[in-house]
Amino acid sequence: MSKSEIGLLGLGTMGAALALNIADKGFDIAVFNRTTQVTRDFAKDAGDLAQRITPTENLKDFVAAIATPRTIILMVPAGDPVDQQIAALRPLLDDDDLIIDAGNANFHDTNRRAAEADGKPFLGIGVSGGEDGARHGPSIMGGGPRAAWDRVAHILTAIAAQHDGTACATWMGQDGAGHFVKAVHNGIEYADMQMIAEVYGVMRDGMGLDYTQISDVFEAWNNGPLASYLIEISHKVAGANDSLTGAPLLSVIRDAAGQKGTGRWTAIEAQHLAAPVPAIEAAVAARNISARTALRAQGQDIFGAAPVSLNGALDIDQLEQALIAGKILCYAQGFDMIARASDDFSWALPLPDIARVWRAGCIIRSVMLDDMATALAENPDENLMFSKRFAGDLRENHMALRQVVAQAALHGLPMPALSSGLAYFDAMRTARGTADMIQGQRDYFGRHGFMRLDRDGTDFHGPWAD
Repeated sequence: MSKSEIGLLGLGTMGAALALNIADKGFDIAVFNRTTQVTRDFAKDAGDLAQRITPTENLKDFVAAIATPRTIILMVPAGDPVDQQIAALRPLLDDDDLIIDAGNANFHDTNRRAAEADGKPFLGIGVSGGEDGARHGPSIMGGGPRAAWDRVAHILTAIAAQHDGTACATWMGQDGAGHFVKAVHNGIEYADMQMIAEVYGVMRDGMGLDYTQISDVFEAWNNGPLASYLIEISHKVAGANDSLTGAPLLSVIRDAAGQKGTGRWTAIEAQHLAAPVPAIEAAVAARNISARTALRAQGQDIFGAAPVSLNGALDIDQLEQALIAGKILCYAQGFDMIARASDDFSWALPLPDIARVWRAGCIIRSVMLDDMATALAENPDENLMFSKRFAGDLRENHMALRQVVAQAALHGLPMPALSSGLAYFDAMRTARGTADMIQGQRDYFGRHGFMRLDRDGTDFHGPWAD
């Protein structure tokens, strides 16, 4: 009996979809899941693809079913489960067998696992696109030894999403580089989703549009500069009806957003890198606030509901323009963070390739990413908001963003991500800001010293130091 070219461990939603994708692209695959019945059900439901799938019911048989040198993809929850599976597999593997962690790992864990592999092949790859992407073509961000990536690249590029004939899968750099890029992807995703939710709130609460009208707005926007997966599905979500009651689906969903932690990791790591990502941080905070439903109800009881009706102060075109500006700013923050990490960790992260990998398959895929890839290729050291194309877009749209944020504030419509994006824009266009006051304060209470405009040096003090 011939052996499988690759193995996959973990047949949850993403793992099962990815295994079917691999089989569908013509590769024989061995599969294993800790719960045996899950493996049996998966093989039974695989249909015509079952002939390429070898189901196994213990780790020893699983390893034996894979051709050497072996390649094994782990699709298990991040954290201890990954370490446990690696520890269980290692005694059964040869030194040249490759383990790939394709889950949502924290890149620091991936760095550690790469070091613990002690020269044995190990990759950490970010996979984005949800269940549908895993099944039909995700965006794949690889990290680890280049030789290990090259060894399995023919499979990963085959199963990845395709954009104009180019696979949305590439090697990002050593160790945890792939998982880092995936985390920033998810941070941008948080900010993009939050901004869309904020303009949805303006339409629903400030303009009094019904769900069908809101759905139609998103559908129209998806045929213009905002065309993207998230706008596309916002149209579908806003237009959906609840199967239990027949009411608009959004009207029966609690406004408490879940999260798996990747956006929070991005915000935390941004602080370590001194990379300003205020829109992402605001989006993470907004999800945390959304979960505190009882406190929000208490706040409304104490202070009263906000006077949300805009009375014609904004129109749909201004909302579209504001969202265009906000989207550019949150992507600019994300790519700036990636550039900082590239320097700090000596990864040489390929920014144009990252934009290209995100053009299809992933959650933040957008028509803007083509132009972002071009801008980053022309000047990878330049903040995206300063590139010729996007600087022009911001000049054209920032006044609408300003109006939307201002009217939202006046009418009590919370807008944390868009307002943070606007504050970032204004800070980044101000040559002389107000940090001189902060430096004066720091010197006053801590004698930290400051730099001067008229002299060289860093250790000047105010008169209080005497």
